[in-house]
Amino acid sequence: MDQIGFDPSALTDRMTGLLDKGGATIWLIAGLSVLTLALILWKAWRLSVLGAWSRNRAETAVQAWVAGNRRAAQERLIGRRAARARLSSAAMSAVESLPPPSAREETTRVAKGILAEAGRGLRALELIATIAPLLGLLGTVLGMIAAFQTLQEAGSRADPSALAGGIWEALLTTAAGMAVAIPASAALTWFESVIDTLRLDMEDAATRIFTHANPVDLKLAAE
Repeated sequence: MDQIGFDPSALTDRMTGLLDKGGATIWLIAGLSVLTLALILWKAWRLSVLGAWSRNRAETAVQAWVAGNRRAAQERLIGRRAARARLSSAAMSAVESLPPPSAREETTRVAKGILAEAGRGLRALELIATIAPLLGLLGTVLGMIAAFQTLQEAGSRADPSALAGGIWEALLTTAAGMAVAIPASAALTWFESVIDTLRLDMEDAATRIFTHANPVDLKLAAE
């Protein structure tokens, strides 16, 4: 029984041919597709480094704080780089060293910095999700103009098959633009939901830390 072989060079030639038929616009869209993939992989890695999916250590520390074991709570967070742990550590340190209003402001400042770091790169994905379909539409419009110009020049000798070929080549850029925009938009929505969850968790941790602060310590810090 014969086996069907896979010829990488034939696939490469076919892809290059499609890119050539789509003109300059589809080359731009192809560049955006590479950039989109790089951004998605980079953003997933950055969120992983920030500990966007890791909450056990910070939650355990906050529970220890709520239970009144402050030293154990702070020791659990030493050296931790995850976003929730950094926020919880900053809130605990602020409660013990600053007056209540200043402690809340310092905690808010740290939280804003963490969220800004978490949101880095999302604007680029949003821009790609917006302009990729527009580039595809632009390529289609330009291709249709060229196809109808060819039809006009041919007059009564126009070949319907040639016109159809020109139209599908023009529509190729629209399909390519949507193929880039859809995963970019999906990834953007997913990353935003992850960051929203992170923000809510940090707000919850900070609230519990301030709520269970020792009133005596807060009075001493305010003096």
